[in-house]
Amino acid sequence: MREPSAELIVDIGVIRKNILYLKSLLNPETKFMAILKANAYGHGLKEVTLGIDDIVDGYGLVRIHEALEIRENSSKKILLMQGVYNNQDFDLANKNDLDLVVHNDDQLFILDNPNINIWIKINTGMNRLGFSPKSFSSIYKKHLTKRQFTLMSHLACSDNPLDDLNKKQFNAFDEVSKNVQTNHHKSIGNTGCIINYPNQGFDWVRSGIGIYGGYSADNTLQSAMTFRSKIIEIKDIKKGDRVGYNGRVIASKDIKIAIVYAGYADGYPQSTFDKTKVSINNKEVNIFGQVSMDLISIDISDISNCKIGDWCTLWSSKDSINNHIANNNLISYELMTRITDRVKVSFK
Repeated sequence: MREPSAELIVDIGVIRKNILYLKSLLNPETKFMAILKANAYGHGLKEVTLGIDDIVDGYGLVRIHEALEIRENSSKKILLMQGVYNNQDFDLANKNDLDLVVHNDDQLFILDNPNINIWIKINTGMNRLGFSPKSFSSIYKKHLTKRQFTLMSHLACSDNPLDDLNKKQFNAFDEVSKNVQTNHHKSIGNTGCIINYPNQGFDWVRSGIGIYGGYSADNTLQSAMTFRSKIIEIKDIKKGDRVGYNGRVIASKDIKIAIVYAGYADGYPQSTFDKTKVSINNKEVNIFGQVSMDLISIDISDISNCKIGDWCTLWSSKDSINNHIANNNLISYELMTRITDRVKVSFK
């Protein structure tokens, strides 16, 4: 028998549907940037680029090598969202027509070149990267009064419209923008902003997690990944028996378990709790015992036709990746990007 393998199936059609849905919420004049950092959130950089290039206006990356890979396959705008930090990378960016973010004083050398497209990041409340409004004012007067640029910021709590920080960030962003006299574009919208504050789309939105279906607050968005593996063993467990490392879980009655050929070496979290839902033969079942490096144990007592070789689907468009996150103290971003290279990947 051929050795089984965990499989990751990426449905580019689902990503397209997610993008078109998000775009439908916006003003038609707002341009849509797809965030493809971290290998398109684990979905395959080249394949996703080729699959969506006709329906987006640009791409956002963090690492320059990924930006250059996209440039080989697209002539659209490409933004390095954390800019560059040395002259060598600046020359690469300039040669390949990349837009650059400037977010701290060490990057001000970027402004010496009048031909490169720049995005100036201000800190409106996320408190990670970006100039304070006061610092930006000084930079603007010194470098930008005669130059077009994009003013950008990043929202911290846009997935929760009840959080007061959203209003504070929008107000701070508007205050900075209204004091800029030159022609400039604006961008603050991420996925949560598109869904909860579509009127704040401005000139550009930058959507990451939503296009892959990892935004849990909107059920229209579907998971573009199917992560699955096969059952390689079925065992009868007696009442009182303990299962797996540390004997974490004890059978309260006689049960039947399936052993699935996947584990944390494939990217499935070792920290996953018992009773996390997965799917076998279109039936929802529970993880039973600690996830190990190569194996997951599943309670299949309620599946009469379960057999070795059947697929166990850990998540898919029908079994959302978001079902895993709430009860396991995880986020969908982490699940998507932690899939390892020993997993077989295919696209449709």
